[in-house]
Amino acid sequence: MKNRIKILRAEHDMTQAQLADLCSVSRQTINAIEKGKFDPSLPLAFRISGLFKEPIEAIFLNDQS
Repeated sequence: MKNRIKILRAEHDMTQAQLADLCSVSRQTINAIEKGKFDPSLPLAFRISGLFKEPIEAIFLNDQS
């Protein structure tokens, strides 16, 4: 699944490790999500959405047309 996490992290001057700590996951998990190799669970997606104060739909983009 495509997403805007890397862009949002840059806008908030945040590292993968910092986001991972805030979400209680590993940095590797954030890296895999950013690269589209792992789809986050719904609770994790809501956590990320809340941290960036963006709707889930604005962060995670459906790449299946």
